[in-house]
Amino acid sequence: MAINEENVLKYGVLVYPGFQLIDVTGPVDIINVASSHIPGVTLDIIAETLDPVPTKPSSKPPAGLPVFSTWQTLVPTHTFATAPFDLDVLIVPGGVANFNPEDVTKPNLELMRPMLDFIKERYPRLKHLITICTGSGIVSQTGLLDGKKATMFKGAWPIISKWREEVNWVSKARWTRDGNIWTSSGVTSGMDLTFDFVAKIYGEEVAQQVAAEMEYVRHTDANIDPYGIDIE
Repeated sequence: MAINEENVLKYGVLVYPGFQLIDVTGPVDIINVASSHIPGVTLDIIAETLDPVPTKPSSKPPAGLPVFSTWQTLVPTHTFATAPFDLDVLIVPGGVANFNPEDVTKPNLELMRPMLDFIKERYPRLKHLITICTGSGIVSQTGLLDGKKATMFKGAWPIISKWREEVNWVSKARWTRDGNIWTSSGVTSGMDLTFDFVAKIYGEEVAQQVAAEMEYVRHTDANIDPYGIDIE
C-alpha cells in the first residue's frame, strides 16, 4: 500500500535540445507505472517553448564527446512560464548539450541560463529535486548543490567536478541523497535512483510491485557503483 506521507503527486521533467533520452524516459516510465498504485499523480514535460524538443543538440558537441546519427523529439506540455506553480518534484536530465561546444571543459551557459533561472525560481517550493547523469552539472550552476553531496556520470567526472568545486562531489555512488536533493550517476542509474525515490516516498512494497511489473532488476545499494572512480 502506498504511504505518500509527504503527499508527493505533481512531477515536472525539464527537457532541452540535446538531452539524453533514457535520462527522461527511464524515470518517467517508472513514475507512469507507479501512478497505477498512487491516486492523483501527474507528470508534465517542461521546456523553454512548446516546440518539440530534440535529443540532438543545437550545435555539434565538442571534440571528445559522442556524435549520434539518430535522434528523437519530445513534445512539452508546458513552458517555463506556464509550468504548474505547485510542482512537488522536478527532474533534470543530463545530455551532451551541457558542455560548451567551443570548450568541453566548460558548461554550456548559453543553453543553461533559462533552465537555471527556472530551477532557482521553483526550488523553494519543491519537495524534491532530482538530477540524472550530467543533470547535476546543470543544477551545480545554480549554487543549490553547494555544500551538498552529489554525483554524476562518471565519464564526465574530470570535467564536471571542476564546474563547481563548492559541491561535495561523490566519486563512488550510483546515486546520492542530501536532504531533498537526489542525484544519480550516469544514464541508467537514474532508474535505480527513481526506484529508491518511489520506495522512500510511497513505500518499498510499491517499489517492488512496480519493478516486478516492469521486469526490472533493481540496484538497491547506492554505494555499489561499478563505474565509481578512485580519487587520490
